[in-house]
Amino acid sequence: MIIVNTDYISGKDLEMLGLVKGSTIQSKNFGRDISQSFKTLVGGELKAYTEMMNDARALATERMIQEAQKMGADAIVNVRYSSASVMQGAAEVMAYGTAVKFK
Repeated sequence: MIIVNTDYISGKDLEMLGLVKGSTIQSKNFGRDISQSFKTLVGGELKAYTEMMNDARALATERMIQEAQKMGADAIVNVRYSSASVMQGAAEVMAYGTAVKFK
């Protein structure tokens, strides 16, 4: 599956199949949440949250790909990501784009 953030793929004629998306809501466990809150006192990267968001993006992307495969897509164009906090220590990540088939 080809995944791009442009609205075209060089050398390919595309037939649009429709919007595809994948999402997840992730949180870290309580123990890690406390250790990360101490980190905010001294500054620096919150590695547990970076990991959490990377894992969430990967899962959302995989779910988007699965939806595109069900439609018979060869690729997904115009891929975008969004995230939002849904509660303390939890975030939703969504991946979305347009499923396309090569002509």
